[in-house]
Amino acid sequence: MFLWFLGGALVIAWAVFRDPAVDYRLVMVGAVLPDVVNAPFGGAGVGHSVTASVVLLGAVMVATIGRRGLRRHLLALPIGTFLHLVLDGAFTTTAVFWWPFTGGFDDAPLPSVDRGWWNVALEALGLGALVWGWRHFGLADPARRRRFLRTGRLDPYGAGR
Repeated sequence: MFLWFLGGALVIAWAVFRDPAVDYRLVMVGAVLPDVVNAPFGGAGVGHSVTASVVLLGAVMVATIGRRGLRRHLLALPIGTFLHLVLDGAFTTTAVFWWPFTGGFDDAPLPSVDRGWWNVALEALGLGALVWGWRHFGLADPARRRRFLRTGRLDPYGAGR
């Protein structure tokens, strides 16, 4: 299940920041990262804890001291991981979400797998969000698409005209 996270993160990040300078590619990578990290182990784990997202945020902040441009660029990754937690409803499994403060993983299932058939509806919503993004940001235009793929920047179609 990826479209739900990719499309959801794109729409939420744009709605919150409305900043064409954010690297939306990294937001979207961050939005799938917890499942990529945890799926090989068969269940929810460290990637689905708020601790992992906070540690990633802290690492970006410490690693980019004195490099404001790089910091602004890399902050998109932990923003994406936080959005994953929201879109996945990870906060509903207290022991996993607040790990290591309230317990462990205790064979907790991966939320995106545990939902069953609801994933079909969520994937359809994610696809719809991605189609909206394709149209809203004019990504059918090869120059705009290349800019997004090269820089991660987006601006609404027709902006700057």
